[in-house]
Amino acid sequence: MAAAAALEAVAPTGALWGLVQDFVMGQQEGPADQVAADVKSGSYTVLQVVEALGSSLENPEPRTRARGIQLLSQVLLQCHSLLLEKEVVHLILFYENRLKDHHLVIPSVLQGLRALSLCVALPPGLAVSVLKAIFQEVHVQSLPQVDRHTVYSIITNFMRTREEELKGLGADFTFGFIQVMDGEKDPRNLLVAFRIVHDLISRDYSLGPFVEELFEVTSCYFPIDFTPPPNDPHGIQREDLILSLRAVLASTPRFAEFLLPLLIEKVDSEILSAKLDSLQTLNACCAVYGQKELKDFLPSLWASIRREVFQTASERVEAEGLAALNSLTACLSRSVLRADAEDLLDSFLSNILQDCRHHLCEPDMKLVWPSAKLLQAAAGASARACDHITSNVLPLLLEQFHKHSQSNQRRTILEMILGFLKLQQKWSYEDKDERPLSGFKDQLCSLVFMALTDPSTQLQLVGIRTLTVLGAQPDLLSSGDLELAVGHLYRLSFLEEDSQSWVAALEASGTLATLYPVAFSSHLVPKLAGELCIEESDLARGYGPTKCSRHRRCLQALSAISTHASIVKETLPLLLQHLRQMNKGNTVAGTSEVIAVCQSLQQVAEKCQQDPESCWYFHQTAIPCLLALAVQASMPEKEHSVLKKVLLQDEVLAAMVSVIGTATTHLSPDLAAQSVAHIVPLFLDGNITFLPENSFPGRFQPFQDGSSGQRRLVALLMAFVCSLPRNVEIPQLNQLMQELLELSCCHNCPFSSTAAAKCFAGLLNKHPAGQQLDEFLQLAVDKVEAGLSSGPYRSQAFTLLLWVTKALVLRYHPLSSCLTDRLMGLLSDPELGPAAADGFCLLMSDCTDVLTRAGHAEVRIMFRQRFFTDNVPALVRGFHAAPRDVKPNYLKGLSHVLNRLPKPVLLPELPTLLSLLLEALSCPDSVVQLSTLSCLQPLLLEAPQVMSLHVDTLVTKFLNLSSSPSMAVRIAALQCMHAVTHLPTPVLLPYKLQVIRALAKPLDDKKRLVRKEAVSARGEWFLLGSPGS
Repeated sequence: MAAAAALEAVAPTGALWGLVQDFVMGQQEGPADQVAADVKSGSYTVLQVVEALGSSLENPEPRTRARGIQLLSQVLLQCHSLLLEKEVVHLILFYENRLKDHHLVIPSVLQGLRALSLCVALPPGLAVSVLKAIFQEVHVQSLPQVDRHTVYSIITNFMRTREEELKGLGADFTFGFIQVMDGEKDPRNLLVAFRIVHDLISRDYSLGPFVEELFEVTSCYFPIDFTPPPNDPHGIQREDLILSLRAVLASTPRFAEFLLPLLIEKVDSEILSAKLDSLQTLNACCAVYGQKELKDFLPSLWASIRREVFQTASERVEAEGLAALNSLTACLSRSVLRADAEDLLDSFLSNILQDCRHHLCEPDMKLVWPSAKLLQAAAGASARACDHITSNVLPLLLEQFHKHSQSNQRRTILEMILGFLKLQQKWSYEDKDERPLSGFKDQLCSLVFMALTDPSTQLQLVGIRTLTVLGAQPDLLSSGDLELAVGHLYRLSFLEEDSQSWVAALEASGTLATLYPVAFSSHLVPKLAGELCIEESDLARGYGPTKCSRHRRCLQALSAISTHASIVKETLPLLLQHLRQMNKGNTVAGTSEVIAVCQSLQQVAEKCQQDPESCWYFHQTAIPCLLALAVQASMPEKEHSVLKKVLLQDEVLAAMVSVIGTATTHLSPDLAAQSVAHIVPLFLDGNITFLPENSFPGRFQPFQDGSSGQRRLVALLMAFVCSLPRNVEIPQLNQLMQELLELSCCHNCPFSSTAAAKCFAGLLNKHPAGQQLDEFLQLAVDKVEAGLSSGPYRSQAFTLLLWVTKALVLRYHPLSSCLTDRLMGLLSDPELGPAAADGFCLLMSDCTDVLTRAGHAEVRIMFRQRFFTDNVPALVRGFHAAPRDVKPNYLKGLSHVLNRLPKPVLLPELPTLLSLLLEALSCPDSVVQLSTLSCLQPLLLEAPQVMSLHVDTLVTKFLNLSSSPSMAVRIAALQCMHAVTHLPTPVLLPYKLQVIRALAKPLDDKKRLVRKEAVSARGEWFLLGSPGS
């Protein structure tokens, strides 16, 4: 028994000895991993590994000793967590001793020490012992890169786990590390070394008398000049080194006396990258420096920054210089002063003012803007700096504005004033009298009003912006100032000469109306109301476009100032009353005038969306009024009313749909439920009690044999119910869906049937899954099949199929694939084939009135990608199998799908689909041509290698299409010819002369936009192959 036990003990030891010999003497790498795995599994202990290595570790041949220690180190790297404290002690003593060994052994020793530095069981004091041994025995910079990296890793590990022990070394640790790092060149090691230096400083290790040495050993790399080699596997970028070094240099004020002269020297150099790096580093340093560190260097720093901003040709250097000046000023502003200390901020700002102030008096000279930028950069640093500079500069600029009479000079001065006014918005002042602008208010207002009355449009625009900024200063403008301001904005809103001024005036009115609703309600709304009355009489007299444009300006002004709840309560009734006046036949209103009112109403609705109270007010005020006007217009009347015909036109109903949809999307579910309880019964039961002025001459029954005019109003019902939140319950839903289904196949009014189909689809999309949804879908499918079979309703049934398919595609409903297959089947239909092809455009596009995310429709992400994956293969198969006269329909459908597909999804499929796209260019249908060209243009830029394989076909077809009868196709073809120049030049050169000759013809095209594209494309082809192109 004893003999058997002895044999069992010897067997594993023998196996271990064999593995050791294979590694050490046989120069095989695999046994190291095997030994480590066996130690982890418990087959051997680390002690047994050391015993098996005994002869190797004592071998007189250095290479053999190195291989033995390498094996032990590799085992320790994988098994360090299994070591006991006593084992760690012995191993560290062994490795420390081996640091004195032959240089061939040192790399393996360092790997072992790195493994031991990771040990949790490391006893106190050994970390210090290891580092002392490395500092004394190893000349680190003579080692290869990987071994130097190992030393940095050992130091990093100990700093992370044994911080207090290392701090016990005092400045000796810092000095030792300086010796280790001195002379490092490899960027991989530098990143680690910079991180160690940063930790030394940020974790308060003792630097002792070695502050300058530590600065020197790191600052010698500044500025970083490193270009990563091509295909660098380590991925280290120049920016990584710059940021890492900057973090070190800007980590302590103790570097200031050494760093600031260096930064000044580099800023004054001729190297752009050095300037940028130095200014960015100065910016970072200001976050940790105080007045004491900056005091002696402020004049030199200011001189360098001033010179860069005044003289540089680089916008980046200018921007960094201004940022550095801002940081310097902020640093001086936040320092706490003793009572007897000098205030460096005041003297620093005085120097800036002294050097820049006189340039502000020369608005035509090139240094005026650099000076203004410097002053504004300093003023933007703190409230104190802003007060100091503003109080010195504003009087001067106000004086200069009056001294110079030319508009361009005044504009320059006013733009500078505007810059200083914007800075005031950054700081808050509790006491109104403390505000620096209070003393200049009257002069500023006078100056702004002069600018607003100047004939120069550019000066007016700056004046409008300045007025907006002045208005944003709390309690600055008096009621008299506001009245004058409103008057100027009103005048500018009706300027005919220049659109820029009135657009800016409308925008400013909207901004200021939010801040001063009372002033705008008192002074502007009454003027606009009077203007509307005048316009109504002008329209009644039949005045031309000029008067009509004033009418539209007035409407736009009313919507622009509707930014406050109190103003909305005045502007909305005005707009609705204006619409009612038109409806009474007092004015000869054209379609465009009514649409303009609806557009203004929609803009007001958009502004109300952010405020629930305003949103509900708009909804319950505007929607009943619009519905009442529409219902009134749909009634048969003996009296002839021009507007009643206008209100039922497609374009006007579409504008009203936008108003109702916008007013509904942001309603809360509770309020929406209140509204739906009135509107649905209006359409189903003719319940008109909630409508204003509801004494109509007949019944409103759009679904029950109503007139054509009444049926058209289903579009307004669609706008409302399809914009409701999904969790709002719709009353009488079964009846509503059946009525919509019936109306969708009404043959005598395409507008009504389409609106009904869209409304049905919108409700289907939001309906929760379940039996009721399945029943609705079955009704729809039956209706579609019955309509498509034969008879006068085929077109309407197809429209219903299209919209129901889209509703289901968006929500990934299982039935969507069946309906899509049915749609594909119609591509071969002689009557409906072209419409079915265009239907794919609808399926892939975003709608504006129904099935929108804003209207709470269920739109799943990547529905286009899914549709492409599921259906394009079938489209391709159908194309190949179709007769020649049907193929264009398949090409058209495919083109629509691909044109609206995200390009990253299309690119992998491009090789298989490109031949079909090229064939689509030969299709006579201009819609197919335009869609295909729109699809190909980005592919020429994003997939040049694939596209270059077909360059002959592409060039030929694009040139042919550049003579198309359709202007849009000609433009798209020329844009594609331009994009072709991004293909590899050698592929294109054989076609250069042919293309240049062919593009001469569109240079004489009768359309300016075509000529413009021809010039651009031909110019690129001329440059093809030339140097630098």
